[in-house]
Amino acid sequence: GRDLGSVVPELEQNLSAIQIPSGFSVSIAGDWEEQQKSFTALKQGFILAIILMYMIMASQYESLRDPFYILFAVPLGMIGVIWVFVFTDTTLNVQSFIGIVVLSGIVVNNAIVLVDYINQLRRRYPEKPVSQLILQAATRRFRPILMTTLTTVLAMIPIALGWGEGGELQAPMARVVVGGLIAGTTITLLAIPLIYQACTTPSLKQKAHTEEALTPKPLVGEPVKSS
Repeated sequence: GRDLGSVVPELEQNLSAIQIPSGFSVSIAGDWEEQQKSFTALKQGFILAIILMYMIMASQYESLRDPFYILFAVPLGMIGVIWVFVFTDTTLNVQSFIGIVVLSGIVVNNAIVLVDYINQLRRRYPEKPVSQLILQAATRRFRPILMTTLTTVLAMIPIALGWGEGGELQAPMARVVVGGLIAGTTITLLAIPLIYQACTTPSLKQKAHTEEALTPKPLVGEPVKSS
């Protein structure tokens, strides 16, 4: 058998070559029409989920920048989803789309753990450089992040393999979650610290401006002391 996603475009191409008499029209309905309606609803749900996650994290962190670091894990997780589609011949259907929505809520957990601990270290050791604190946070939170991801992935493997009655229907959702978690976690541990440091480390111009502002200037009429 073949999936609707690959059959319908081929069917539309063949129908376009057929001359349809005037007064008649041909449209593809049934399961395909219902699938498109489901896709539309899931897309709206996905966008709403991202917006709600950003609003909740922005209110909790009292920052507009920290939620951005965390939500950056979502597109990183999509890299694993693409790999799943390519290497397992999984198609984009309703079940796999549900897996993408579920993945967007799970993959940010690791980024939340990492960014939150970095912020804790920055408040505790304000005198230390940000790069050192980021490295320390990534090192200390590596094991908890890895254990959380492994438990979720291992729990999803039986579903991803399609074991049990009706397992083939749920397999695309589990494959998307597994692939997205593996790729998202691996890349998150590398990319999120780099993005955090790039956005928080002041540029050379900012450093020069700060040093110039902090340097005491002689008062007007006061002779400048030579060393």
